[in-house]
Amino acid sequence: MRLLNLADLAAPATLAAWERLALRAAEPNPFFEPWYLLPSLRQWGTGVKVAAWYHEGRLAGLLPLARSADYYGHRVPHAAGWLHANAFCGVPLVAGGHEAAFWQALIAHLDRRAGVALLLHLPQLPADGAVFAALETVLARTRRAHYIAAREARAMLTGETSAAAYLEAAMSAKKRKELRRQHNRLAEEGALTFERIEGEEALEAWTAEFLALEAAGWKGEAGSALASAPDTRALFTEALRGAAAAGRLERLALRLDGRAIAMLANFITAPGAYSYKTAFDEAYARFSPGMLLQLENLALLERGGIAWADSCAVEGHPMIERLWRDARRMASVNIAIGGIARRAAFGLLKAYETRSRSPA
Repeated sequence: MRLLNLADLAAPATLAAWERLALRAAEPNPFFEPWYLLPSLRQWGTGVKVAAWYHEGRLAGLLPLARSADYYGHRVPHAAGWLHANAFCGVPLVAGGHEAAFWQALIAHLDRRAGVALLLHLPQLPADGAVFAALETVLARTRRAHYIAAREARAMLTGETSAAAYLEAAMSAKKRKELRRQHNRLAEEGALTFERIEGEEALEAWTAEFLALEAAGWKGEAGSALASAPDTRALFTEALRGAAAAGRLERLALRLDGRAIAMLANFITAPGAYSYKTAFDEAYARFSPGMLLQLENLALLERGGIAWADSCAVEGHPMIERLWRDARRMASVNIAIGGIARRAAFGLLKAYETRSRSPA
């Protein structure tokens, strides 16, 4: 196990090994691939190290780690898998077949180098995946104290069916009729067209158009749009450029007289996909352009090599959960590290966080 900094990661040999690992990972995670993690680290990664695990000289596992004393508003020194506000999955990249060995090596490393950390916090792990299953097996076999600190379930798209069949099963005939009506009324406003683009064609203009569209809505007013801050604007621009170059990007747009009124960026990471960012023109909200674009996005079900898509949306999202009817369970796990005294303190934290709570 080695801890790599940004300069280490950017070395050509490391980059090449990292790209090979992403292609053979047990579970895909675009947020930890080079084209996304490197710009993320450049913006917010001060102090972050990337744990790189080598098996027989070959990179076989990778997870960014941070150390912090702030644990959800409480002072609890800990090590954690590193995510930021625009990274939506924390599963490490691990070569298929080496999941358990990776976890054993990572936990052993933190036992030796716990520093002041009381625990290892692993956020946003897909609870039904092979990597999480291997972690559970390792923790059970070694009787390592741990607990689930948080759970959520967010909209997910799965099924071996056509887009049309999925829509018919997901929505009532009345709702489908209403969407057709909205589409027809919108088409009366001008020339309505749909586009789906892969690769780097007109990417710079498309990116600028997306940023402007999102900033024109409520996110812009709230100061939470990607274009509201230089760091998030830079991340979005660099990530889309890198994803396109890596063959990971799909862009969708609904256009009225050539002007985008709804846009969507997907990361294609077989056997899954991640619906990364979407925006729509609120002046046309009565026509539900965002939902109309999502109807086109159901074509992910028919795409070769793709078995599922993660919405990256918060649990309970009012729009996407009306259409994407499956759920991806995510779990954040706390694991004891270090010696006997540290593990005793962890036991107190576990007892506190997992205590029964009376209804308010």
